[in-house]
Amino acid sequence: MAAIAQIKDGKVVESNSAASLAQSVKKDGSTMDKEAFLNLLVAQMKYQDPLEPTSNTEFVSQYAQFSALEQMQNMSATLELSRASTLVGQTVSVNTTDSSGRATTLQGMVDYIVYENNKAYVSIEGNLYSLDDVYGVADTKYLDAYDKAEVLAAQIVKLPTYENLSLDDKEDVDELMAVYNGMSKYEKSFMASALVDKLTKASGRMEELVKDLIGDFMTAMDELPEKDQLKIEDKEAIDKVNEMYKGMTEFEKKLVSKEHMEKLEEYTQYIKDLEAGN
Repeated sequence: MAAIAQIKDGKVVESNSAASLAQSVKKDGSTMDKEAFLNLLVAQMKYQDPLEPTSNTEFVSQYAQFSALEQMQNMSATLELSRASTLVGQTVSVNTTDSSGRATTLQGMVDYIVYENNKAYVSIEGNLYSLDDVYGVADTKYLDAYDKAEVLAAQIVKLPTYENLSLDDKEDVDELMAVYNGMSKYEKSFMASALVDKLTKASGRMEELVKDLIGDFMTAMDELPEKDQLKIEDKEAIDKVNEMYKGMTEFEKKLVSKEHMEKLEEYTQYIKDLEAGN
């Protein structure tokens, strides 16, 4: 009969102490409980050779040895049950064997634990695995990083091939690149190099396509002097850039970077302030 640790609100709820639970478990044929030992001891006393009786000291010694062994078994059972209980709700890695007899590993969350025949088992998706086969526990940092990388990888895979990329894909590529650049070094370590290479090349391709379409505007913006070097004579160049922007289609305007737009607006206002004598 198996002893199952019940779960409530994500925590282990035990009706008995770990020690009493371990003691209440029925033993298999390889072990002996206290009642069986006492019955055997009584039988030994009853059928001993009356000419060479076993001394009381020897009986006491045997009982003391059994009691010490029983306490050690109970302690071991308690510790194992306690260790197993801490895994409830955790994601663990388990060594197992598939239907073809091949050694493999799996990962899943422990739903509850079972204590049977003096051994603890963890339940993962309805299947029981020996506690001895659990070789790793995934911490929150690992799981978060793995999940984040998995989601990003799935989105990168959906991107068109390099040759089929168009400016219609720019928003998606920019968003994915922003997510990747915002990842920590640890999180990036979960990303396959081939997918990172695909994303990097896609981002580079977007820059090429944007430059082909609005390259003149970008060049004109980059040729403007620094703000603290602006003079009233630069008004003509700034007006020309503004005209170029106004002449763009709505699609082309969406391709202008936020940095360029902020710079153009700031320079335009600065020139107006210079003209007003501010």
